Amino acid sequence: MAVLRVALLMLFALAMAPVRAQTPIRHCVGADGSPVFTDQPCASVQATPAPATSVAAPASAATQPAVTCAADLDDLHQAVVDAFASGDANRLAGLMLWAGYRQHAAVADIRALAALMRRPLLGIDVPAGDDASPQLVVRTVGGDGDGGTDETRFPIARHAGCLWLRQP
Repeated sequence: MAVLRVALLMLFALAMAPVRAQTPIRHCVGADGSPVFTDQPCASVQATPAPATSVAAPASAATQPAVTCAADLDDLHQAVVDAFASGDANRLAGLMLWAGYRQHAAVADIRALAALMRRPLLGIDVPAGDDASPQLVVRTVGGDGDGGTDETRFPIARHAGCLWLRQP
């Protein structure tokens, strides 16, 4: 009888123990206006809480593009063009192969992509030539303000049946 009482007490204590919840992800706005997602309070990352938005009904299949990876160079080229057309650095980052990246390196690289996308776009090309190491070239107005052009070359990698951009 004493063993049953101890077992019941332990079961009751276990049931009453607080369950550790997953840390919520906070949506904040950085000082430069860029979105920041963090598990810390917004103030601790020098940001302010993002305004609450209402949840809209999901878009129909006719208005929402299917999410697929780029099967060939034309698909990858078009996906990059679409990312620049929407001005969405996260969309461009979604075309990147991030295997082996540490968190801080990935955050820095996404910020660099956002800075690249703020420059006026002059062209996106996949030069013909060396099929062993294909590249996608993004030409923008120079970031130094001299009116010149900058080229950013993204190596292209095949992984899991898809084509992905690698960091320049």
